[in-house]
Amino acid sequence: MRQSLHFPTTVGLALVLTIVSVTLSIPHPARAADISGQAHVIDGNTLRIDNTRVTLYGIDALELKQTCKTRKGKTQLCGDLARQSLATLLDRRKIVCESKGRDSGGGLAAICFVGPLSVNEHMVADGWALADRQTGQDFVRAEAFAKDQREGMWRTKFIPPWEWRKLNN
Repeated sequence: MRQSLHFPTTVGLALVLTIVSVTLSIPHPARAADISGQAHVIDGNTLRIDNTRVTLYGIDALELKQTCKTRKGKTQLCGDLARQSLATLLDRRKIVCESKGRDSGGGLAAICFVGPLSVNEHMVADGWALADRQTGQDFVRAEAFAKDQREGMWRTKFIPPWEWRKLNN
């Protein structure tokens, strides 16, 4: 025996559309923008929007002058490659950043988005930044993915940026 499809009545359909419309119009609290605009990239996890310095929260990219070694022993400027990766991702696009507080230098620490894409997570998943476990576990899965897929700096031998800073400051 065949069952017929049951379509909602006009009133029921109107109610469903109203609920969907209201739900979509409510701002998502996790995406409340504290700053937005076009960004100037400073390094692999730091940018400037207008006069505000923004550090990408929860990640730690290789320092700008930091190098790494390929399997064949060739030296690469991996810190600059991280900067270039972030610059390519943000290339003249509007970025929206949600504050997570202040970084150690007093700048804004934030999770930033280009459309629906988390810039922070993208940098880690592409292998140009590591998850900063001191701030939480937010990007640990993205780091495991990058390492497993040998993305970005995971194709090389590198010193984690926090260790490099200790050795070079």
